[in-house]
Amino acid sequence: MISIFGGTGFIGSKFYNKHKENSVLIPREDVQPKSNRVLYLISTVDNYNVLQNSFIDIETNLTHLMKVLDNCKGKDIEFTFISSWFVYGDTHLPARETSPCKPKGFYSITKLAAEQLIESYCKTFNINYKIVRLGNVIGKGDGKASKKKNALQFLVDELKADRDINLYNNGEFYRDFVHVDDVVAGIKFVMDRGESGEIYNLGSARKPTLFKDIIDYAKQEIGSNSNIGTMEASDFHKIVQVESMYLDSSKLGSLGFFPSIGVYEAVKQMI
Repeated sequence: MISIFGGTGFIGSKFYNKHKENSVLIPREDVQPKSNRVLYLISTVDNYNVLQNSFIDIETNLTHLMKVLDNCKGKDIEFTFISSWFVYGDTHLPARETSPCKPKGFYSITKLAAEQLIESYCKTFNINYKIVRLGNVIGKGDGKASKKKNALQFLVDELKADRDINLYNNGEFYRDFVHVDDVVAGIKFVMDRGESGEIYNLGSARKPTLFKDIIDYAKQEIGSNSNIGTMEASDFHKIVQVESMYLDSSKLGSLGFFPSIGVYEAVKQMI
């Protein structure tokens, strides 16, 4: 049985629906695991929260996590933590699990801090743990898609409505898009076959694609009349966001896991 913390979000709900016979959803106010396998997905989702609430990333990504970890102490727990490519920040690409992490922004910093807290705490109290760093997760069913979260889905919806869109730097940058179904499968694979104490990148495992090319493909498939322009990133955006990011997922591939849905197939599904 898997205790899922954060099972009502985009990824968590997909995971639960796929594995509901062997999973239990833990309400947000509950910090007690109900089984010896824990999947932890509770998290903020972008670097913009600090503009409204300076503490929400710390409270959500660190304080709540600590409460759950404290209830894993002294038990035969296997703790799987879902992290993000945001921890890498400005690092050499493709980002590998061993690459230096230089996170930008409160969300990114607290995600890396959460990883480090887990590593130290779990080693101190002899808790088995695994960490999965996700690429940009895409797919249908994300009801909270916006410019800041699942931006590709948001832009596809804009194209479908024939609304004009603008891309940072004319879309001349890279992102590592991985379909939510592959994310669910990859997380379960790591839980079942990953090694304790290890970090695994979970990206597309494909050659990186320019964001502009993906948007041009979506526009053509939709038959959209939208105009696609360019815009300058704000000063804050430049502080908290990297220009390009793609992951080296070969470590997970060496164990036998390979994502099955490419970005263009994913775009077709989103349309």
